[in-house]
Amino acid sequence: MSGVNYVTKETLELMREELTQLKTKGRAEIARAISEAREKGDLKENAEYDAAKEAQGLHEAKIAVLENAIATARVVEADSIDTSKVSILCKVTITNVANKKTVTYQLVSEQEADLKAGKISVTSPIGKGLLGKQVGEVADVIAPNGKMKFKIDNITV
Repeated sequence: MSGVNYVTKETLELMREELTQLKTKGRAEIARAISEAREKGDLKENAEYDAAKEAQGLHEAKIAVLENAIATARVVEADSIDTSKVSILCKVTITNVANKKTVTYQLVSEQEADLKAGKISVTSPIGKGLLGKQVGEVADVIAPNGKMKFKIDNITV
């Protein structure tokens, strides 16, 4: 992953807390599991040891991803957002041109995305299609199920 990762101040704090937890408690738990598995004998035929080492690798990979996300994070303040066009942290009310269904989404970073809360990632197909559009424009979105058109009804913070 490279490039800038736009997040809110709250999300950056949550990411830092998770990283601290992974580096302290998480690593200690994995070290304990490896130690216990090592005590059970021959490492060549020890499935518990192999599983613990694999878990350690996955854990370290997760730490690396989180460290990169924090390193590339740029905090975006809500009061600095231009609502004349769709950008990150904007709440956008859109209408599907095909079925006339209206929904409101907030465009957020990948880490903050939560469809149930109405937050979609700026890197998702809909998010990418909406970025830079203004009220009244129609966004062509190429989604997995085909091309969709959304009319931008409103942009707020």
